[in-house]
Amino acid sequence: MTTRAVLLLNLGSPDSTAVPDVKRYLREFLGDERVIDQPASSFLRRGLVNGLIIPFRAKKSAHAYSTIWTAAGSPLIATSKLAQAALQNRTAAHVELAMNYGNPSIPAALRRLAAAGVEKLLLFPQYPHYAMSSWETVVAKVRREAAALAPKMKIECVQPFYADPAYIDALVASARPYLAQPHDHLLFSYHSIPQRHLTKADSSRAHCLVVPDCCNTCSPAHATCYKAQVTRTTQLFTARAELAPDRWSISFQSRIMGEPWLTPYTDFEYRRLAAEGKKRLLVITPAFVTDCLETLEEIRLRGAEDFKTAGGESFTHIPCLNDHPAFIDFLAKHTQSWLALN
Repeated sequence: MTTRAVLLLNLGSPDSTAVPDVKRYLREFLGDERVIDQPASSFLRRGLVNGLIIPFRAKKSAHAYSTIWTAAGSPLIATSKLAQAALQNRTAAHVELAMNYGNPSIPAALRRLAAAGVEKLLLFPQYPHYAMSSWETVVAKVRREAAALAPKMKIECVQPFYADPAYIDALVASARPYLAQPHDHLLFSYHSIPQRHLTKADSSRAHCLVVPDCCNTCSPAHATCYKAQVTRTTQLFTARAELAPDRWSISFQSRIMGEPWLTPYTDFEYRRLAAEGKKRLLVITPAFVTDCLETLEEIRLRGAEDFKTAGGESFTHIPCLNDHPAFIDFLAKHTQSWLALN
C-alpha cells in the first residue's frame, strides 16, 4: 500500500523571544521575495530589510513576543501541534507539521517523510485565502525543497478554502458563544497586504481595483484575489450567523508603512466605531486559523487598549479556530476525501 501523509503548513515563529532569535526569524521571513517582492540582490531590498526593518523592529518584536510567550513556547507552534495531534487521531495517514520560516522547518519535515517512505503527500496550507505572501510562497517553497529532497514524491495541495461550507461552519461554531454575549458590533480584522499585490496577482490587469465594486463583480481574477476572498468569507459568515448589515464591518491590520495597503485600517476603525457609540466590540480574525503574534498581541492586547483609549468600554477578541473540534472536523474531511482518491 502506498504510504500517504498530510503536511500542515503555517507561517512560523522565532525559536525564542531573545533578540538574536527574533532577528534570525525576521531575516528569513523578510528575505522571502514574495513577502517583500523585490529581488534579493536589489539595493532597495537590502536597505529596507537590513538597514531599516530588522535593526529597528527586532527589539520591539522580541518584546511583543514576550507578552504572549507561554511555558510551551510560541503559541502558534504549540497550538499547531495540538491541531496536528487532533487530526492524527482522525486519520490513518501520517500527519506532519512544518513552518515556512523557523522551526519545525519544511526541509526537516520532507526528510522525515521521505525516510518514512511517503510516496504521496497532501499539502494543507493553513491559510484560508490566497495571497502571494502567504499561501503561494509556502506552497512554492515545499515544491522547491521537495524537488531536491524527495523528487519522486507525488504532491497535491488543498486550495484556499475561504468559501468552503465546512470552514464557514467551523468559524461560526467557534464564534457563537461570543456572538451570544451582549455587543454592539463585530469587526472582521484581516491581515493586510499592499494594494500592489492585488493588481500583481490579477493576470488580466483589468479587474482588481479597476472595475467598480470589483470584489463583488464576478471575475476569474478572484481565484488569486485576497480582498475578494476575504470579502466572500465575511459574506458567508454573516449570512450563516444571521447578522444584520449594520452590526459588522471589515478592516485590515498589520500593515507596514511605505506604500498603500488595504483599507480601512483596523486601528483607525477602533476610533471610528467608538465615536459612533459602538462601545462593546467583538473582533474576529479569520485570515488566521491559529492564534499568533498578530492576533494575541496586536489585537487582543494592543487592540483592547487602543479601543478603550478611544472611548470604548468592552473589547473581546474571538479566538482563532486553533484546535476547535469543528476545525478538526474540517481538516479531517479534506484529508479523508483525498485519501479516498489516493
